[in-house]
Amino acid sequence: MWGSTKKPAHAAVGRGLRGWSKTAKVLGASLGALTAAAGAYAATNWVVGLNTGSSAQGQGATIASLTITAVSSPTPSNLLYPGGNGDVVVTISNPNPYPVTVTAVQLPTNTTYGNGYTTSALSTLQTGCVATTPSDVIWNYSTGSSGTSHTLTTPLTVSASGQANNPLTVTFTNDASMTLSSPLACASTYFSMPSLTGVTATGGAATATTSPVTDSWTS
Repeated sequence: MWGSTKKPAHAAVGRGLRGWSKTAKVLGASLGALTAAAGAYAATNWVVGLNTGSSAQGQGATIASLTITAVSSPTPSNLLYPGGNGDVVVTISNPNPYPVTVTAVQLPTNTTYGNGYTTSALSTLQTGCVATTPSDVIWNYSTGSSGTSHTLTTPLTVSASGQANNPLTVTFTNDASMTLSSPLACASTYFSMPSLTGVTATGGAATATTSPVTDSWTS
């Protein structure tokens, strides 16, 4: 067992004319005739119907998967230590032309571990603190079964592609966990959390969640 970490974990009017020209008088007369003709047509009893089976064409949008990416900002408030829980910061990107609302996440097993890195750039692995060591950093509330579903405290709506709040930055509070067996090499380390196995999400009109936001699952 080692002391608390020092660094955070984080698994787009014209001018009037004095006189009318000859051309202008002819144009004005023509427009007046057209207006009169339209008025006469509208007053007739010639009612035009619609043939049975008349239709118009629309097309359903495609469905594309969301992308969840680890980021280092904002800095997590709750840091990992052996036997404790910490925050995870991610962005959720929605490539669809409509909002998508996420209501739950599906987690890997509680023996699927995160990798430790020397900096928040997550580019250089921390020797002695990687998934295969293991780091003993897992998703909180994960179990021995892969794909267990965990409902978010508040649904997250990611706006359509190209709109504000997409990607959506989310801090999942205390949803990372470090077991008591985590090695000393994991002190002062940044973590890339194991990939989620899925999300529960629906596409359709909804009010986008404002980024950044704090959320969690608590069981």
